[in-house]
Amino acid sequence: MKISFRKVMLKKRFPLAISRGISGDTHNVFIKIEDEGLVAWGESCPGKSEGAENTEEVISQLNKLIKVGIKDKSIYEIESIAHDMKISPSAYAGLDIALWDLKAKKAKLPLNELLGLPLPKSMTSLTIGIMSPESVKQRIPLLFENASTKFLKVKLGSPLGLEADKAMYKQVLESTKGYGLSLRVDANGGWSTENAKYMIDWLSDKNCDYVEQPLVEGNEKELKTLYQSRSLPIFVDESCRSSSDISKYHDCVDGVNLKLMKCGGITEGLRVLSTAKAFELETMIGCMSESSISISAAASISGQIDHIDLDSHYNLNPDPSWGASMTKGITMPSNNFGHGAHLKN
Repeated sequence: MKISFRKVMLKKRFPLAISRGISGDTHNVFIKIEDEGLVAWGESCPGKSEGAENTEEVISQLNKLIKVGIKDKSIYEIESIAHDMKISPSAYAGLDIALWDLKAKKAKLPLNELLGLPLPKSMTSLTIGIMSPESVKQRIPLLFENASTKFLKVKLGSPLGLEADKAMYKQVLESTKGYGLSLRVDANGGWSTENAKYMIDWLSDKNCDYVEQPLVEGNEKELKTLYQSRSLPIFVDESCRSSSDISKYHDCVDGVNLKLMKCGGITEGLRVLSTAKAFELETMIGCMSESSISISAAASISGQIDHIDLDSHYNLNPDPSWGASMTKGITMPSNNFGHGAHLKN
């Protein structure tokens, strides 16, 4: 087994502004595994909150893991070693994705079939970051000019306060007339408990399906207060990093958002989904700044997920990878063996 890394810049069509700041072009690490004449691909998107702030940290951590020796070990054994070595989730996710890609290719099956999962059936949302009402007017037509989906995720939690959030959302409502869209809101922890309650009530009659991460990570104790009087479903994202988090506040949220980079890949991602279902919670799958490789892996497990937010590769110019594409609004993996994606060059 030969494992190699490539650092590639992901250029965005539009920078994404959220409550914590603005994300522009990024560098990701692509993991290539060559074994028995097969080539498998994974992708790691660095993240400070995920324990590997840049590509150098990702590669350094994975090299330490590989040095220990992973040949002839199962994916679950490798994951356990990575956990003991405190390899960051965003670094390990890329290797985990590549290992599952290889396993499915050896079985000569698409990854979803290897895992016994259906193909995705729910449309993805596209995302609009925090911006002025005037910018909303310009962005909506560009986002949906070639898109067949009917869902839009609106980032709120503006540093300028609630009036800025309300002005932006009102313009989204106005600018999406005629598109037939349903809206979701993600505050990325940008509201206080009081402001979150106010905004959830305000959004409840304004074509909003649910509110994601209303409170900052670390303030989960306030979720119970918010949950008891909620007028819209509440999902958590940053507050749910692994399956072990779910039991802590399963009784004060309506659903959880899984991200492969946040939890450490497909192996732990499947545990997140199983645990959420055991607690009768709804599920969502999202993404960070990822290309078609990581998105294809996520799409391969999204057939059992209620809400889909796999759109980061649509915002790349160009996407350095080939893989998942939008089919009737659904982010669909290709029908090739494995997760069906690869780096183009």
